[in-house]
Amino acid sequence: MKITRRESVKRRHRRVRKKVTGTPDCPRLAVFRSNHHIYAQVIDDVAQHTLAAASTLEADLKTTVSSGSTCEASSAVGKLVAERLLAKGIEQVVFDRGGNLYHGRVKALAEAAREAGLQF
Repeated sequence: MKITRRESVKRRHRRVRKKVTGTPDCPRLAVFRSNHHIYAQVIDDVAQHTLAAASTLEADLKTTVSSGSTCEASSAVGKLVAERLLAKGIEQVVFDRGGNLYHGRVKALAEAAREAGLQF
């Protein structure tokens, strides 16, 4: 029986989520990558509350990047979510790659968030 790509991502995501949880002190930076866009949410799993979010669908990012499926767009999303968190006084997060490999757009988002001041 052949395993599809989507099933592989779901398996990896379940495996990652066994170990990664967000707390009020250190929330979880969750990344979702589709074929055309990338989304980032910062989640407090204890309170089940989203603290900040950013994606390539936002109006201010749509004007600055040509396509939502590039590493440049992912870097912009990482920088934006980091700025929003730092404005709320949160500097430490735990990274949830969402079952995706730490490569390409996911890596670009993480590195941009680190450069903007987040620690993980």
